[in-house]
Amino acid sequence: MANPNAPYGLKPLRERDGSPYSGGCNTYFVPDTDNVALFIGDPVILAGSSGNAQAGPESYPTVTRATAGATNRISGVVVGFQPSPAFTPYGYRPASTAMNVLIADDPFLEYVIQADVTGVAATQVGENANLTAGSGSTATKWSGFILDGTTPDVDATYQLRILGLEPQINNEFGAYADVLVRINLPTEAGIASGLGI
Repeated sequence: MANPNAPYGLKPLRERDGSPYSGGCNTYFVPDTDNVALFIGDPVILAGSSGNAQAGPESYPTVTRATAGATNRISGVVVGFQPSPAFTPYGYRPASTAMNVLIADDPFLEYVIQADVTGVAATQVGENANLTAGSGSTATKWSGFILDGTTPDVDATYQLRILGLEPQINNEFGAYADVLVRINLPTEAGIASGLGI
């Protein structure tokens, strides 16, 4: 059975020790000067400032959508948006809208992401790969980011480490596979090369 093509970005699945992801996240800020929309599953990177979309004394680190491709680091992944009476609950962050976002930023989290049409082979488990950016969906609220199946290699500058397939029925290696990965270029931890097997 062919894998369906339905991108959703990076979805936290479990901790490195195998325990399920419990929903842990931290609050970050995106200012209205940021003209790129954010969706659930989008990777983000620290942007070197801080702020708060709501009235209050807190000041949260600013993030922006991460760039796909080798050497581009990732601080975490969008898992939600902080409720506020100042905006309609879109389920995503529209471009040029100040909003507090909830980010899964544990560098040891393991995620699931859909591969592109090239897919991933069993022989590429342990290698690294890059992301391909895609437009999020205002209907599903999910990210359009996918794993670039043309890139798996032992290059330490690639963004993701391939850990295997997501353990689910009817998921198979090849085009549009749901792949288990870990961020290889987190802003809060070191960089590693692939196994090179």
